[in-house]
Formats: sequence, structure tokens, C-alpha cells
Amino acid sequence: MIVNGDNVTATGFFVEHYQQNNVIWNGNGGKVVFFQNELAYDVPSQAAWMEAPGVNGWAAFKVGNRVRTFNGYGMGSYSFFNQGVDIFAANAFEVPKTLAPGSLHNLLTIFLNGKGGIQNVVNGIGGSATAANPSTPVTVVNYPAV
Repeated sequence: MIVNGDNVTATGFFVEHYQQNNVIWNGNGGKVVFFQNELAYDVPSQAAWMEAPGVNGWAAFKVGNRVRTFNGYGMGSYSFFNQGVDIFAANAFEVPKTLAPGSLHNLLTIFLNGKGGIQNVVNGIGGSATAANPSTPVTVVNYPAV
């Protein structure tokens, strides 16, 4: 899903199982209230699933670098990589570091099953959701920190 329009609001937004970024949000003034996502299940290898050299996987939800304002509330992403090999996503959410403090509220990731997992909730923050903490939400309450 790609959102290019400004001032778009999405509620009860579900986007799942796409092989790259599930959502790319390029519009300013956007708002999402409740987002649910499961990353792709059937990624064959980590080498086949890299956003860029040295960047594992693809974020579920990516806000474009030109976006100046965006608000997200209650956004979650889950992993279940079922090919029997470790697959990791570096981040569930990627947003510009220039967003105002507290633009994102109540983000979470969960490792459901399989191998690998999600290494960070948002932009390298929030800890990992892997087999070490299965079915346990890893949360970030506000981002950027207020």
C-alpha cells in the first residue's frame, strides 16, 4: 500500500504478507489509528530479503523521508518466518528522525513462531521480538521520545 496524498486518515488498517515494505506513507499530515501487520511468512533466506546492503528485511510501515508530520496510534507488526531459517527485519517501523516528539504512540512487535524475528520496533529503538521472548509484546510508548 502506498499513500501519496496529504491529510489522509486510516483507521482499522490491516496490511499483511507483502515481500517488501507493506506500507509506504509519503503524504504529510497523515494519521493512522490502529494498524495490524504480519510480515511475509515465506521469505526463502536473509540474503533474498534485504532492504539495502546491511539492512535486514523490510519495515512493515515506512514513512517517507520527505514527510514532515505524521501521527500513528496503536500500530503492531508480527513475525512468523516459516522456512526453517533465521530471517530478521531490522525494524518494524521506519520514520523520519525529524518527526515531532510523540508522533507515534503505542507501537508493538511480536514474534509469533518460526525462526528469526524483528530486531527493533522503530528506527533502532525498542528491543527485539524473537524466539527469546515468543508471544510477548515488545513496545514503544512514544516515538520520538517526549
